[in-house]
Amino acid sequence: MPSVKIPRKSTDTDMTPFVDIAFLILSFFIMATKFKPPEPVEIKTPGSVISQKMPESNAVLISIDSSNKVYFTLKSEKEPEKFDELIKGINEKQNLGLTPAEINNFKKTIMVGVPFSQLKGLLDLDPKEQEKIKQPGIPVLDSTNNQLVWWIQQCKVAFAGEQLVYLIKGDGASKYPAFEAVVEALKKNDELKYGLVTDLDDVPKGSALDIAQQQGLK
Repeated sequence: MPSVKIPRKSTDTDMTPFVDIAFLILSFFIMATKFKPPEPVEIKTPGSVISQKMPESNAVLISIDSSNKVYFTLKSEKEPEKFDELIKGINEKQNLGLTPAEINNFKKTIMVGVPFSQLKGLLDLDPKEQEKIKQPGIPVLDSTNNQLVWWIQQCKVAFAGEQLVYLIKGDGASKYPAFEAVVEALKKNDELKYGLVTDLDDVPKGSALDIAQQQGLK
């Protein structure tokens, strides 16, 4: 009986389609990923065990560094036109003489930490150049010239009828007078609620929060 020879087939697999798919997936993640912008000022916040995501819109972030300098940041990703309303109000009330280009540059500015007398010079710089300079901080310690009051006031005007979240991010080495001046600026604008930005620590074992979390998992 004649033997039948089964034709041999190659066991090699063409990986080209898989490589194409891998590159497509990688390209998607690169395009869709939102990278956190570098912070121009290093602030080492104290730790806490409460975890809550920082809002990315309709929020005012007030930062205090280790040398008690105060900085202002507006977070309004859903309504970028609020940046124009805010800076135009500041420009008019403080008579700064900002150009249209400087007003437009405000929405690209990560952090403002200068007195009004230096704001025009700051906004005249490219955002990358702004990161290279050391800002002196917004004047707050003089109760008669707490310029943070004006920033908060104009934020309320720009976001009239909308809820704003106020956040304070203080360095663990900052002193109480700076924090007190920030809170006073909020009070002068009838804003008595604010959140504190901290680093997330582990929940202490056996604490009330740890027991509550364990019971929630059951």
